[in-house]
Amino acid sequence: MSNQHGDPGHGDSPAAWTAVVVMLLGIAAGTVFFFLQMPTLVWVCVGVVALGLILGFILAKAGYGVNGPRYTPKSHD
Repeated sequence: MSNQHGDPGHGDSPAAWTAVVVMLLGIAAGTVFFFLQMPTLVWVCVGVVALGLILGFILAKAGYGVNGPRYTPKSHD
């Protein structure tokens, strides 16, 4: 059995989690607004999803990515 947390490809970092949470909120809200036929708010949510992607990239470049200097992985004992 492999140790998935030791693999840097899984993105277990503050930058990745922040990006995913923001994008999930944008997709969930966009789905609700699409169902309620509110196209303007659907496009706002598309912007939120794009913002999540940009935010994750900025945080990774600021050192909060998997191999960043400000990220310290937690032990999973």
